[in-house]
Amino acid sequence: MERVLSTYRYVHHPLSPALLAQIAEAGISSIEVFCAPGHFNYAAPEAVRDFRRLLEEHHLRMHSLHAPTERGSSSRPDSGVPISISDTERVRRLDAVDEIKRALEVAERIPFRYLVQHLGHGRQSADARRFDAAFNSLEHLAIFAKARGVTIAIENTPDELGAPRALQRFLAETHLHDLRLCFDFGHAHLEGGVAASFETMRERVATTHIHDNHGEKDEHLLPFEGTIEWDTAFAALANPPEPLPLVLELKEQAPPVPALDQVCRTFDRLEKGVEAARPRAAKS
Repeated sequence: MERVLSTYRYVHHPLSPALLAQIAEAGISSIEVFCAPGHFNYAAPEAVRDFRRLLEEHHLRMHSLHAPTERGSSSRPDSGVPISISDTERVRRLDAVDEIKRALEVAERIPFRYLVQHLGHGRQSADARRFDAAFNSLEHLAIFAKARGVTIAIENTPDELGAPRALQRFLAETHLHDLRLCFDFGHAHLEGGVAASFETMRERVATTHIHDNHGEKDEHLLPFEGTIEWDTAFAALANPPEPLPLVLELKEQAPPVPALDQVCRTFDRLEKGVEAARPRAAKS
């Protein structure tokens, strides 16, 4: 299975040459880059060219890009203005679409397969007006992405708007056939549970976010450090419609943990668990 590390683990720091070197030296060959102010300057062509050079130097591949959730240029974390493609105010929604287009333009210099996108921002209700706004945004963005060889993958989030059933209904009703889904295990654990959520989304899932929590808040812990039943998760990963990557999306903690050697051991354990689950999944 393809191993991918999300740079969300380092979102409060610039993606420096030293950091990329550490990731590569740990034996990780693919990354998902999180678009955040001060972390990855996706809107600056020169910065993107320099980043491509660093990826090539360290033999790293960009599997996916996580769409920005806020707009801003400050180097301080959490200093941007939140953006949402489902904003019911047209001006703010168009501003969000423009910002996401800047992220998609990275593919003109650095190829990547998926743009992981939230339907909303924060915990939002399943308001019909928000779904209409999201449709208007994604109808345009899907075409823009496809022209650059990118598929947009909508992520399930722990709210009504991004719940698995809401996403499945949204895709069925809008007929946006080019869109896929990113299954987030931690978010599913906070809401309907991993098994039920994956079954709802499974036909459209193309990529993943793998992390753990204790069922109360979005902690983004290493797998096996929370309360997710990983045997259930392995069964889902063992029998998808198409092979899925293992994308670890961890959160920075203090002191800085987990270390990259822990990350690699976790990848080993995930792969062994999925492999062991394959016969069981085939019989079910």
